[in-house]
Amino acid sequence: MTETNKAALAALLLRVSLGVMFIAHSFILKYLTFTLAGTAQFFESLGLPAFLAYLTFAAELVGGIALVIGFRTRLVALALVPILLGAAWVHIGNGWVFSAANGGWEYPIFLIVVSFASALLGSGAYALDNVLGQAKAKAQPARA
Repeated sequence: MTETNKAALAALLLRVSLGVMFIAHSFILKYLTFTLAGTAQFFESLGLPAFLAYLTFAAELVGGIALVIGFRTRLVALALVPILLGAAWVHIGNGWVFSAANGGWEYPIFLIVVSFASALLGSGAYALDNVLGQAKAKAQPARA
């Protein structure tokens, strides 16, 4: 396996795992487990407006799907960082370890680092962006 292939596979693994994490936190945690109304109540208990819970859910779900399929990875990974900063803010008073009561802050901070790494790497070779890029290149007329 060449270094280029290894880098492409590493970008795929990082991007997909980050995307699956966002999907799990939006759909499984916020929608199925706590419900959107319950998540909105939690946001309000933190002093945040309830509508932010719905925006967070949507951003995590759509952003997670975009990451999994490799669509605009750099932009999506960076756009989701404010949500992770919010999660770190929520957990900052609980200490370092995420297994502490109410979770710690190391997991959201780690995910911020992973998001920046994904933004730096981009979508990688195995991504929808490449399919779209190839289609765009084929649609452009050849220059003499």
